[in-house]
This record gives sequence, structure tokens and C-alpha cells, in this order.
Amino acid sequence: MAKRAVDRKTNPALVSLIQDLKKASYERKAPIWRDIAERLEKPSSKRAELNLSRLDLYAKANETIVVPGKVLGAGKITKPVKVAAYAFSSSAMDKITLAGGSVLTIRELIAENPKGTNVRIMV
Repeated sequence: MAKRAVDRKTNPALVSLIQDLKKASYERKAPIWRDIAERLEKPSSKRAELNLSRLDLYAKANETIVVPGKVLGAGKITKPVKVAAYAFSSSAMDKITLAGGSVLTIRELIAENPKGTNVRIMV
């Protein structure tokens, strides 16, 4: 019998985050957290890697964006956006804060916005 995707993960922090996302989705009836959990369950080669140039192109000012993967620092960002992701490169964190935006972990976003309203997923 095949193992489930979560059982194959070896990073305990990632497994814990996926479980927390599923729990938040169930308790708060917020399907966005389940969607993000399913995206994080995928193999790391299929996980999202988003450059700041794409973020700047598609995000609106003062919008909340969640990336179920890593945000990379290629390009520039000109709008103040709130970005939550599984991981950030150091240059991406610096550029987002210099543009007036904020950087969050996905857990911090769940605590701040339990229902997941007005949150946009970018991959």
C-alpha cells in the first residue's frame, strides 16, 4: 500500500505546518488553508518558486499574498504588499520590506487572518 504524501515528508517543520493548515481549514471552515496544505504536500520539485518580478506584475498594492513555496529575490517590487510564504530568500525579504510591504510566515498569517479572507494564492 502506498504511503500518503505527508507520511513521505522528512522535514518535521513542514509536516507540522501541513497538519496545522488542515486543522485550521477544518475548524474555521476556510478552504484556502486546505488548498495551501495540498500544494505544500507536493514534491519539492513541484513546489512554487516565485520571483519578485512576477509578484510585482500581478499583485495589487496593499494586497495579502500567500505563496505555498519559496519567494526569490529576482526582479524588483514597487508596491507595498503583505507576503506570506513557506520560505524566503534573504534578498526577497529585504526588497519587500524596502518597498513598504511586510513578510510573514504562513503560520503568522493563519493567526492574523483565521478565515483566510482577502488572501490571494500565487504560484
